[in-house]
Amino acid sequence: MIVLGVDLGDRRIGLAVSDPSGTLAVGAGTLAVRSEKEAIAALRAVVDEREIGRTIIGLPLSLSGERGPRARKTERFVERLRESLAIPVSLWDERLTTVEAGRALRAVTPAGRLRAGRTDESAAIIMLQSWLDARRTRGEEG
Repeated sequence: MIVLGVDLGDRRIGLAVSDPSGTLAVGAGTLAVRSEKEAIAALRAVVDEREIGRTIIGLPLSLSGERGPRARKTERFVERLRESLAIPVSLWDERLTTVEAGRALRAVTPAGRLRAGRTDESAAIIMLQSWLDARRTRGEEG
């Protein structure tokens, strides 16, 4: 089963997909969106096109683990996305993935060459790989 990882933003959505065995997350680009309705339609298209079996959305908790305004907005979005997709949609703690992605990209990208959206895609990869690793550690399959 291929899993889609989503780093949700107001203007850009970072995407990552797993290999069919659920071992490795790789980048799948970004989506430029202007509204929630557009974001849901775009994600539905990706799910259909790539034959995704499950979607994992990053939940931006605070460092203390509390749900702030951004996390509550994400939870509301996921509720509406679940109504639109016929596959499981889950939330996964994404604390610091954007910071980690930016740091990793700056380490390997020449100064001034960091493309907009690469951080979003990288954050989605980090978040999805974390979910895949946790699932494997628990011995879950599929």
